[in-house]
Amino acid sequence: MPEFSDEERRRRLGVRHALAPAARAADPVEAAARVVALHATDAASVFLAVRARAARGTPADLQDALYTRRTLVRMLGMRRTVFVVPSPLLPVIEASTMERVVATQRRALLKDLVTAGVPDTEAWLADVEAGTLAALAARGGTASAVELAAAEPRLRTTLHLAPGKPYEARPAITSRVLTILGADGRIVRGRPTGTLFSQRYQWALAEQWLPVPLDRPPPAEARARLAAAWLAAYGPAPASDLRWWTGWTGAQVTRAVSDAGAMPVALAGGATGLVLPGDREQTPDPGPWVAFLPALDPTTMGWAGRDWYLGEYAPLLFDRAGNAGPAIWLSGRIVGGWAHRPDGEVAVRVFEDVGREASALIEAEAQRVAGWLAAAGGVRVLPRFRTPTERELSG
Repeated sequence: MPEFSDEERRRRLGVRHALAPAARAADPVEAAARVVALHATDAASVFLAVRARAARGTPADLQDALYTRRTLVRMLGMRRTVFVVPSPLLPVIEASTMERVVATQRRALLKDLVTAGVPDTEAWLADVEAGTLAALAARGGTASAVELAAAEPRLRTTLHLAPGKPYEARPAITSRVLTILGADGRIVRGRPTGTLFSQRYQWALAEQWLPVPLDRPPPAEARARLAAAWLAAYGPAPASDLRWWTGWTGAQVTRAVSDAGAMPVALAGGATGLVLPGDREQTPDPGPWVAFLPALDPTTMGWAGRDWYLGEYAPLLFDRAGNAGPAIWLSGRIVGGWAHRPDGEVAVRVFEDVGREASALIEAEAQRVAGWLAAAGGVRVLPRFRTPTERELSG
């Protein structure tokens, strides 16, 4: 089998993920496509991920793609995580991945509704979903969760979760119903209801929001297409990484990579990876590069096996649930972390001696990121999932 060293994988990462200066994407849509999907659990991370990759990567550029041209769309996707994806990829992810997510979420809500004493729960929930869609249509196809709950009062039905426990809660079902409708492809997340980096959004009817009608392919075809897109961006990589990234079953991964025509290659340490047909050429060295990637960035989170770019730094950059914090990348490796302080400073911690030239590159990039954040409105970027280095630096 052809062999791929860790050095080659790092060169590929820098070029294919649009992080090396000579390989930058033209705009936010290309930046997202180059990594398949941008993590969007933290709204600020989408803006920072585009800023790190795109020549036209200002907040206005991203907002134009998301809310005016709608060539990017925010959706619940792989591993029940929120992503921003190029709109043509939306039905591929829905067909390949979301049926299982929708079924799991609906089953969990039905169980809680039974406990809450709601009679004939399946018919009741279906009627609430229909009422929510009707309320959304009546408001012109776009509304906030608060507005929808006012129009469809059953969305305010409360549950009693974990009674007697320290984490006992009585939430309304509003967000869970909207999540299910979104995962099912019937509604999408629209404009934020607050600041630029707000994590609350209006909801929109998918058929009205998307720029063109999008047909879902058959599930097997969709999985093959998504596997091919992932391999183009993240290969060579073991099938186990693709299984982790998608949340598919082992059988689904095996079928998908076969349908995509994936070929085996040898990786460092004796592992077997996969690449697409005709994708075995070595990558020219793009030269030294530095990138300040945000929390949950798709590059940092792209593989389950991370030793070849993360080394021994996982305890410093990840929380106990596996969520990545802001990371400093140097030519295909993570070498440090960063944080945004209340006074606007971007503080850095480099975990190793990277040399004078690389240190200068890192310092210059920290200044650029701080200036970009100040120009974006001066809102402090604080990750939802705090990690050791980010906490230490944030002040």
